[in-house]
Amino acid sequence: MSYEDALASFDPVMGLEVHVELGTRTKMFCGCSTELGAEPNSQTCPTCLGLPGSLPVVNAIGVESAIKIGLALNCEIAEWCRFARKNYFYPDMPKNFQTSQYDEPIAFNGFLDVQLEDGEIFRVEIERAHMEEDTGKSLHVGGATGRIHGASHSLLDYNRAGIPLIEIVTKPIEGAGARAPEVAKAYVAELREVIKALGVSEARMDKGQMRCDVNLSLRPSPEAPFGTRSETKNVNSLRSVERAARFEIQRHAAVLTSGGSIVQETRHFHEEDGSTTAGRIKDNAEDYRYFPEPDLVPVAPARAWVEELRGGLPEMPRVRRNRLREDWGVTEHDMQSILNAGAVDSIVATIEAGADSAAARKWWMGELARNANEQGVVVDELPITPAQVARVAALVAAGELNDKLARQVLEGVLAGEGGPDEVVEKRGLKVVSDEGALGAAVDEAIAGNAAIADKIRGGKVAAVGALVGAVMKTTRGQADAARVKELILERLGVTEG
Repeated sequence: MSYEDALASFDPVMGLEVHVELGTRTKMFCGCSTELGAEPNSQTCPTCLGLPGSLPVVNAIGVESAIKIGLALNCEIAEWCRFARKNYFYPDMPKNFQTSQYDEPIAFNGFLDVQLEDGEIFRVEIERAHMEEDTGKSLHVGGATGRIHGASHSLLDYNRAGIPLIEIVTKPIEGAGARAPEVAKAYVAELREVIKALGVSEARMDKGQMRCDVNLSLRPSPEAPFGTRSETKNVNSLRSVERAARFEIQRHAAVLTSGGSIVQETRHFHEEDGSTTAGRIKDNAEDYRYFPEPDLVPVAPARAWVEELRGGLPEMPRVRRNRLREDWGVTEHDMQSILNAGAVDSIVATIEAGADSAAARKWWMGELARNANEQGVVVDELPITPAQVARVAALVAAGELNDKLARQVLEGVLAGEGGPDEVVEKRGLKVVSDEGALGAAVDEAIAGNAAIADKIRGGKVAAVGALVGAVMKTTRGQADAARVKELILERLGVTEG
């Protein structure tokens, strides 16, 4: 069913669950390292492996990070809360339960205002933000898809087991209508900016540091009860969050229109075509047999500490964007485009590295945004640093590169050929600035295009573009076009204007 037909018959309701992997040095309940890239199962201990007799201890920085997130999301912070055991069996859960929070989260009843592409502000209400631990990682070997179905065997790496997570759960998101997928994307994008601003996580979705579960249901009208929901798990990019919500709206509508029933289940998202497929039947909360964790004392944050953390919160992303928009002299629409591209921090860092704001915006929102779009990532996930972009801008400002050559330098950096100066040297990309060489190329262009030269002498100065083009071709695009034009007019004895 088409998206338009689906929305003509049904009203979508969403719920978004975002897991944020905290950037602590050690795990949530033990002292094992959280550093990425270590040999499998080398960062484990009896506690995160769930061995008998081991006892957990709460990571204080994890609690502090959870409170900061709650405050930034306008939540109430619990005066007293505790952990619970969420019981279920899965091979990457060595304890056969996950230490989480259930009915007593550390933060609750908040909201986050997000700005849509046309400037409309949509408020997403937050049900809770609670602390928990991540699971281990399963690697399914021998199948064609990397999933357990069809695999010959599975390998387990428990390095990730116990890494601190904050799960942020929205209240049902109603009233978005046809813009529901856009709201989902905008919410996760804004939440990502908040998390990064707090400094509690890099929130890199491509590295699994932030991932979203998209819950969706349809109902006949906004007045009707909620429908049966599906939960698309572990969606790991902003674009995919939007696509998953859109696909599920169409899928639900097709099933319901044909007289079928929606199954409450988890679903897998497929990046290649934006579709989802069934996972497992989704349990209700009571099926997890939650009960208070007996090995951990309750968490009771002192009010003075909470207020101290509140006072130390950084400038929030929306406030910061409004300030930057005024500093840069750009429109609301342009600033929204920068946000949509995920380029705000990259542009700021490029300016801090020495580029002017116009140049920083030009390169991040031009060549680099195009490249990111082709790869399906946001610009700050590209393999290039703000300092490298600032260096390219400096080379252009110094007249050592023109825009065409600068684009080739960026291409080389993205291809892993080294920094900007290395790429310039290896590819021989510097602007031809030798006046003798330029003069010779100009003379050759004039001699080879006598008719055009005569037109210019006769007053048709606009025709000079053809001669400039000839010189640029001779110099392989490495001449300064403005200087070439000056030389041509000098040679022909013509004054522009």
